[in-house]
Amino acid sequence: MHSTRFTRPVILTRHAAQRMAERHISEAELLQVIDTGNTRFKDSTHLWAYKHLDGRTDNLICAVLVLETAVVVKTVMHEFIAED
Repeated sequence: MHSTRFTRPVILTRHAAQRMAERHISEAELLQVIDTGNTRFKDSTHLWAYKHLDGRTDNLICAVLVLETAVVVKTVMHEFIAED
């Protein structure tokens, strides 16, 4: 996978891949979240990307990301609540 938003490859941790499988989130859906979802930065390299995906009943889908030489996906959540 490659993120057009961050112009870097996307790397899944084992934990993120397991959570995606448990929650039936495809790589294509994850890439939609990363590339077109809302973002909230914790600092310059740590952030959340989240998005409502049509056809899913467990929205918001959220990816916890670290920006390094690649976009590292630490985990993937569903039924996420974005705090103000």
